[in-house]
This record gives sequence, structure tokens and C-alpha cells, in this order.
Amino acid sequence: GGDFEVDVMAFRGIEQSLEAGSRAVLPPATDLKRWSLEVDEGRQVWRYMDEGEDPDSKQNPIPSTYFTGDVDEISKCLPDLPPPPTIRDSLRNGIQFFSKLQTTDGHWAGDYGGPMFLLPGYTIVMHITKVPIPESTRLEIIRYLSNMQTEEGGWGIHIESMPTVFGTALNYVVLRLLGVARDDPRIVKARAWLEPRGGCLGIPSWGKFWLALLGVFQWEGVHSLFPEMALLPRAFPLHTARMWSYCRTVYMPMSFIYGSRFTGPITPIVEELREELIFEPYKTVDWAAARSRVASEDLYTPHTLPLEISYSVFNAYERVAPTWIRNKALDWIYELIQKEDEFTNYIAIGPVNKMINMLCVWIREGPDSAAFRQHVARVPDYLWMGHDGLKMNGTNGSQLWDTSFMVQALVESGIKDEFAAVFRKSHDYVDVCQIRVDHPNHDKYYRDETKGGWPFSTRDIGWVVADCTGEGLKAALICRKHGYTATPLSERRLFDAVNILLLMQNDTGGHATCEKTRGWHFFEWFNASEVFGEIMIDYDYVECSSSALQALCLFRELFPGHRTAEVTSAIKRSTDFMMSIQLDDGSWEGMWGICFTYGTWFGVEGLIDAGFAPSHSRITRACQFLVAVQKDDGGWGETFMSCVERRYVQHPVSQVVNTAWAVLSLLKAQHPDQDVIRRGVLLLLKRQLANGDWAQESISGVFNKNAMISYSNFKNIFPLWAIGRYCETYPDDAEVALAAGVDKT
Repeated sequence: GGDFEVDVMAFRGIEQSLEAGSRAVLPPATDLKRWSLEVDEGRQVWRYMDEGEDPDSKQNPIPSTYFTGDVDEISKCLPDLPPPPTIRDSLRNGIQFFSKLQTTDGHWAGDYGGPMFLLPGYTIVMHITKVPIPESTRLEIIRYLSNMQTEEGGWGIHIESMPTVFGTALNYVVLRLLGVARDDPRIVKARAWLEPRGGCLGIPSWGKFWLALLGVFQWEGVHSLFPEMALLPRAFPLHTARMWSYCRTVYMPMSFIYGSRFTGPITPIVEELREELIFEPYKTVDWAAARSRVASEDLYTPHTLPLEISYSVFNAYERVAPTWIRNKALDWIYELIQKEDEFTNYIAIGPVNKMINMLCVWIREGPDSAAFRQHVARVPDYLWMGHDGLKMNGTNGSQLWDTSFMVQALVESGIKDEFAAVFRKSHDYVDVCQIRVDHPNHDKYYRDETKGGWPFSTRDIGWVVADCTGEGLKAALICRKHGYTATPLSERRLFDAVNILLLMQNDTGGHATCEKTRGWHFFEWFNASEVFGEIMIDYDYVECSSSALQALCLFRELFPGHRTAEVTSAIKRSTDFMMSIQLDDGSWEGMWGICFTYGTWFGVEGLIDAGFAPSHSRITRACQFLVAVQKDDGGWGETFMSCVERRYVQHPVSQVVNTAWAVLSLLKAQHPDQDVIRRGVLLLLKRQLANGDWAQESISGVFNKNAMISYSNFKNIFPLWAIGRYCETYPDDAEVALAAGVDKT
């Protein structure tokens, strides 16, 4: 029955997660000592140093060594520390370790990889546009994909998922374009996995798009992307301006490529890929039948009847589309692409539209154009060199997000005065990262106000996010309140941030991500991705709503006279919304982290900051939920299947990140059973490494239900925050000798 199938899916997800964590990492393909992480106002670029360059001249020598995983060098620059005699000493060790990873410009860099459908876009576009891929990059991408290949021979939608046709076919293409031979065992194994599944013909829609522009697929096998949608009146209920920003900015360049029917040159390697990925004669493929064909391993969001009807109409329209209307649509779409490029300094909102935008510019303006050269210069912003090879990050980083959280963790540590320099550098980054302007003619190009907001990563990306603005504002206010910066943000800039939070609040009282919600849930009837859930519009999220709520509460405390009525009203509407989305079991569902422990932490923090008493039923129900799912070893752990299935799925092994979120929630709520909390803290202490670090465990981030993403700094930030809050809540216990409570073996 259905329940059994769901349980089997959960089991396979857990099994794959454990397998991913236990894979042996292949030896480096390059000299790790030559990789240098270089930063500038948050921008992160990995440079492979010229032979003969002095490795000691690296701008960020310790982060460079740590992230590349050079074990011998790590032990030198991040040596083991004396065994901590108390809980507070464990906290001190952890902060000392993590502070050494702070970059010269004040942020914490990190691995934001995980999705396995990003490198294909990079590789295909670089191949078509003939932009050289450096040899060091090529070798380390091959190593990364070799490390990520599953036992079955394929690749999943993300690093912990079961193999999918989407991940396997596209990463097969990457390896072949990068020079891996057809008879290489990795290639043979991948093709053997694909063959019984019909090769690449069952790849989801995004995969069909990439293969069609490469020339492996035919455009007749891709459903119409109907570029003329962009010409409809703005008031039209399904206008593209109403889409979620991440969906809209991908759909626009995709529809430009589709409307242009662009296909790269049919080179010998493309002809070979046609033969290798399609297990029937190419000339006999029924491309029309392939349009809606999706492998069972891939399908997460099936087509609805309204979508199928729309496809029927749009596909028929393609046969008669007037050239002048098509060209007018493409011209307007290209103008939108240009503005996205300009507003984001050619970084783009994410790596998918970054690479497609870059190809659009190459097609329209040519390889020698200034715009194309600026695109090429920003490609390295997305590439991340890790211990497992070189990957593509899900954005150009999580710099502001991680740094703002660390400021809050540090201020609750009880030993914050020992780390004043860390505070100062962190504030410097928060300062430089705030977006100080509105984009010109932003409304014309479907954008909202941005002045005063904070992005997820860097100022250059030009997109504000509601929860990032909330966390950035909190970090700035904390540094100002405690005097940890000689250059606090001016009142005007703080007021600008509050203005953005007020502008971004929806009528529901909640907050979405980059913009107010513009569409309606019925947009999901037209979700054509097949692999993502709730992708069409920007929804209210517990994370965005809580971060905004917490920031407004702290701001009101420090500036009670500024727009008092509006701020108070916003807080009231936000708390009402937060209560409305609490689930019956007392939890909140996280939409950007895994999953219910994450969402519940945001829910509890927001309501308590808004004035809810710990005895309030909303708070006690949340605590009851967390206590009910605590594991026997005292920790908490969820797998990514919690996000996929939208129910709590226990991880076989407690996870330090989930444990930290649960401990933070229970401490904030003043849960009366100290033993429940202490057991969680002891698990965090037991997992702490001798140098103060924590090992990377299972993946902890998610987007659109079915795609997981890494937050490599979460394993440090949140355990430190939880231990620090525990020490401040129970100061006597913080000084008790650990020997009786923690067995580090």
C-alpha cells in the first residue's frame, strides 16, 4: 500500500544518506597546497597558485588549508587543544577554533554545495562558448563527481539522494565533456545504470533543456516554454512577474534559449553522447512522446491536468507562432536578462540562471562583448574547492547568513569579551554587506525596493532576502548595543532596514524570501519542474517570518520611538501568522533547513522574543514535540526525507546540528527538565573534536522540498550557540568538571 511505499522511500533515503557519509574520498588530483581562498567584501574565489608562488603568501591560509582537507597541514595550523576540563572550556575551544576560519574581510566562508545539477550547466555553457576551463579545475571536478558517484553507478539530485536520471545523465555529460573516456569504468557503470531506464529520454524538464541546447536532445522533445507569456498584460493572473524570483529568473533565460531554438555545434563528442545516452537509433526517437516522459526515480511533482492542457495549447502554438511576436517577446526577455545581470553585477541570483544568462549574452552580443566578458569574470564566484573536489555552490555563498548567526552565538557565550576582535571583523562584514540603493526602474523589471536590506551572501548580488535582512539587522544591533564596533551602523541605515522589513510583510502577517508574495497557490498547477515542490511563487516561511519578527522586536527595544505604531502592528501580525502555521504536534516545518527541528527553533525564538511566556501553550506544545522525538543518546536527528515527505523522519544517528537547534529551542522556552537539555549538550560535547571542531555529518539544508544543500558552518555555529546558551542558563553546571559527564571515547 501507499504507506508501505512511503516507508520504503524513507528507508532508502536514510540508507543513501548514510552511504554518502561513509564514502571514501579519492586522493587529490592537484597539489592542495596551491589552492588559495581569496576574498574581497565577501566575494569568494578559489585560485590555483602558479608553480613557484609562495604558499605562505595566501590571503587566508588557514581557511584555504581547512576546506581543501589537507590533513597534515590542518594539524599544523589547527592543532589539538588541551582537553577541556569544563563545559565552558569546551565552548572556549570551539570558539577559538572557529575564529581562525574567519576570513580577512570578516565573514565565514563555507561549502554551499549539495545539488548535483549545477556543474552540468557550468560545463555545458563553458563548452559551447569555448571558454577554457583551467586544468586544475577540470581535474578537481572529475574527482568530485567520482567521489559523488553512488554504488549503483549514478548520481542523484543531490549528494545524499538515490541515483536519478536527472543527476546521472547530466553528470555523465560533464565527465565526457571534461575528457573522461567512454570506456572509463565510471562511465561504463553510469551507462549501465541508465540503460534499463531508457537512457536520457526520461530526464526531467530541466535536463531536457540542457541536453537540447547541447544538441544531445532535440527541441521537439521539450515542451514549449512559451516566451510570449512575457508580453501578457502585467495584470494577467499568471504573469511571469508574479512568479517566485528564483523561478522567474530561471524561466526567463530558458524561454529565450527555447524561443531562439539555439543548439550548440554538433561536434564529435555531442554525436557520441547521442549514441551513449539514447539506447535506440537517434533518427527513430519519438521526440513528442519524450516531452512528458519522466523516470520514476526522478518524478516528485507530477504534471497536473491544467499543465497538460496548457502544454497542448502552447505546443500547437509553436507550429504557427508569428515571427514578429516571437522576436518581440525575445527582445523584452533579453532586456530583463540584461537588468538581472546589471543589478547583480553579473553574478545572477543563482548558478542556474547565471550560466543560462551567460549563454544568452554570448548568443545575442557575442564572445567579445563587454557583457560576456563580465559574465566570464564572475563564474569563479560559484566554484568551491572542498576536501572532496571542486563543486558549484548553490549561490555565491552564505556569507551574511552564517556571519550574522555567529554574532548572535558569540554574544550568548558568556565569554564574548575574549573575542572582541571577532565581533569587530564580523560587524565590518555586516556593514559592507548591506544593500544601500534601490535598483533603477526596479518596478519595470519586476523588482521591489532593496535599499536597507541584506542579501544571503554579498552586497554585489543585489537581492535582499527577508530573513537575511532580519538576521543582518539583529547582528548590527547587537554589535551596536554591546559596543563591539567603533563604527556602528547609523540610525538612518538601521531605519532603512526596518523599512524593508515592513515593506516585505505580506497581508498574512508572514514574510516570504526576496519579495512579497505576488501569486496564488494555484500557480503550482503549472509547476513544470517535475523534481521540485512549491517552486512557482514566493510563500510565507517560518524562517523568514521569525527572523523578521525577532529583528523588529530587538529594534523596538532599542528604538522605541521610531514608527512605533507600524512596528508594533507588524509584530502583532507576525505573531498571529506564526501561530497559524504551527502544526498540531507543536512543531513548525522548516523549509530551508532539515527540517522540523529547524522550523521549531525559529518558531520558538520568534514567539518568545515577541513576548510569549514560556508557559504559553504554543511554547509548551513545541517543547513536548521536541522531547517526544529526542533519541536515546540524548540527541536529535532528522534525515532529508523529513523534507521530501513532509513528516518527521528519524535519522539512525543523532546529528549535532539538529541537536543544537533542539537545545536552543528548549533553553529559549525555559523547559523545566534540565536533564533533557543536558543530555543534548553532552552529546554535542562528546562529538567535539580535539581541536575544537565538529565533524561534518549529514546534509542540513533544503530548498523546494526535494533538493538538499550543504551549510558547512552550521556544524560549528549552532553547537557553539547551544553550548553557550546552556552555560548562561546554568552557570554552575558550566564550571563542573566534565570527566563525570562526557566520555570522549
